[in-house]
Amino acid sequence: MVLMVAPAVDATSFITASPASAQAFKTATLLKTLSVNSLITGEVGVGKKSLATYILPDAPIMDASNFDELLIALESLREIIITNLENSPNITRVLEVIKENEVRVVATAKSSFVDENVDEIFSLKFNVPPLSERQEDVGLLIEKFAQEASLLFGSDEDFSVVNFKPDLSKNASSLKRQVMINYLLQDIQDVELMDIMENYLHNKLGSNSDYRNFLYLYEAPLIRAGLDKFKSQLQLSDKLGLNRNTLRKKISDNKLYLEGK
Repeated sequence: MVLMVAPAVDATSFITASPASAQAFKTATLLKTLSVNSLITGEVGVGKKSLATYILPDAPIMDASNFDELLIALESLREIIITNLENSPNITRVLEVIKENEVRVVATAKSSFVDENVDEIFSLKFNVPPLSERQEDVGLLIEKFAQEASLLFGSDEDFSVVNFKPDLSKNASSLKRQVMINYLLQDIQDVELMDIMENYLHNKLGSNSDYRNFLYLYEAPLIRAGLDKFKSQLQLSDKLGLNRNTLRKKISDNKLYLEGK
């Protein structure tokens, strides 16, 4: 069997502008100096892996769901980072092997993760709060992801934050995806946008009512943008050249996509 482990990643992406993230980083810095096992908990995208690699910069990273590979690694390595500990199919056995082989481990798990045997192995546990509780970090992360987008797309265009509402549903993971997409689209040409729509629709078309089924892709963003820009249905109906009853019907037809408008 070939043992496959992920290489350590750059840990410098963890932003410490908020008190909560600064405290998490302070704890991680302390752990760099201690030979103890630690468990970092938190939601997806809060920076658990970044902190783990900061603590053990030379350690390989393995997902707990790869049970057999993980056991082999624990038999041969002196230190390791285990991600998604809650996904282990046999966590009791994993903890036993860690103890038997005296492996230095930094593990990550969801905030809700509970196991009665964990405390015996991980002498220090700390939780990283979600970005919704670390608002000071959000702006800096947007800046960082915009810079990455600039390099990726070979553009020196400034990222526009006008009307930008950060998607923190999956913390930095959803925020990065959102920034990348918005950066790409902010100076997109009509023909490029049509190409994207064509590719999106190509494999979805096939029923006898597709025109009606996919009309929302045009109407919903048009109405959302119009209501945001003109602030009233009366003004929007005038700008679109629609009577108010027609606009009301279209708003009703697209209500699923117009929440909050």
